[in-house]
Amino acid sequence: MVVFGTRPDAVKMAPVVQALRAAPAEFTPVVAVTAQHREMLDQVLRLFAITPDHDLGIMTEKQSLADITVRTLEGLSAILPRVAPDLVLVQGDAAPSFVGSLAAFYQRIPVGHVEAGLRTDDKYQPFPEEMYRRMTTVLADMHFAPTRQARRNLMAEGVPAARILVTGNTVIDALLDVARRDRPPADPALAAVLNRPGRRVLLLTSHRRENWGEPQRRIFFAVRDILDRFPDLDLVFPVHPNPVVAGPAHELLGRHPRAYLCEPVDYAANVACMKAATLILTDSGGIQEEAPALGRPVLVLRETTERPEGITAGTAHLVGTDRARIVEVAARLLTDPAAYARMSRARNPYGDGRAAGRIVGGLRYFFGLARNPPAEFVVSNRAAPSRTARKVLAGAKARGRQSRSR
Repeated sequence: MVVFGTRPDAVKMAPVVQALRAAPAEFTPVVAVTAQHREMLDQVLRLFAITPDHDLGIMTEKQSLADITVRTLEGLSAILPRVAPDLVLVQGDAAPSFVGSLAAFYQRIPVGHVEAGLRTDDKYQPFPEEMYRRMTTVLADMHFAPTRQARRNLMAEGVPAARILVTGNTVIDALLDVARRDRPPADPALAAVLNRPGRRVLLLTSHRRENWGEPQRRIFFAVRDILDRFPDLDLVFPVHPNPVVAGPAHELLGRHPRAYLCEPVDYAANVACMKAATLILTDSGGIQEEAPALGRPVLVLRETTERPEGITAGTAHLVGTDRARIVEVAARLLTDPAAYARMSRARNPYGDGRAAGRIVGGLRYFFGLARNPPAEFVVSNRAAPSRTARKVLAGAKARGRQSRSR
């Protein structure tokens, strides 16, 4: 059984579901969604042609973390005895990861954790994700770590090396799949902003709980400062529907003549936005992994990150939520071609588009269907990217050169 509930986790689990479906003689994937992000989740399910076998539909207005936990546990506890899966596969660090693992544990069902081992070592940063993934680790039997650093984190906590497989991140599988389709956004206004001649695009995503309130306001003030400083720059900001985010977003950015604020976009449109962007500002986790595959510099609007590989590789820069700091680093990238070029090198430390296949190979090994585990993901400057990655990167680089030459 494959369990997930949020849009980001659906994106990352979609390649795994597809890879399991491609091996019907060995695996029968049963998809269970909690759907606390109803509309955004459904967009991803349609994009990847996934119809859930079980839909808990737990979303309610103004739901609390406790509400999500209780309804998810009750829903999965009713399903698991009937389905009796051989393993429950969970993803990442949202509530369905921990609660799905707990529900499986209560039924004595093994757990596999996709995107295991990410850590900030601060239980409130990000909140509540850091503790969700830590508690999932304790319950999991197989740990599919996206990077070697993630494996080191797990081993430091006592997880046996034999239970860890470094796979790369499945989000790169999904990104390359969707980027290859090259679908323009359905929203004509958004498509127009992304294709204005002689313009550059600043893409902003911001919704993390730890940034709610004053940190979020500082971010929005900084973005307004950047727009005022660079008249050839247009902002694209898909605004999270939570009023805590949407209220200050529209208050501080909604009236700016070069700010395009829109409803959350589907994943295909999100990929189109990343491909068109000159620079990305985000407090998201997934975009930190995706943007390097497209050669797009990322400024991380958080005080710490569980994805340090991008910082080390130079594809991402941790700027926090300080207004002056955000403006300073963004301005340097928008005015210094050499600084921009250093960050936009498309050497992605997070994956090569083949993570889902490695996960299925790891499951084969776990169930005794293969003698050996699959070869692990290794970042290498000498390794050639896949054919799909080369095509996507070539197109993204060409668009980036055109944007910077305007």
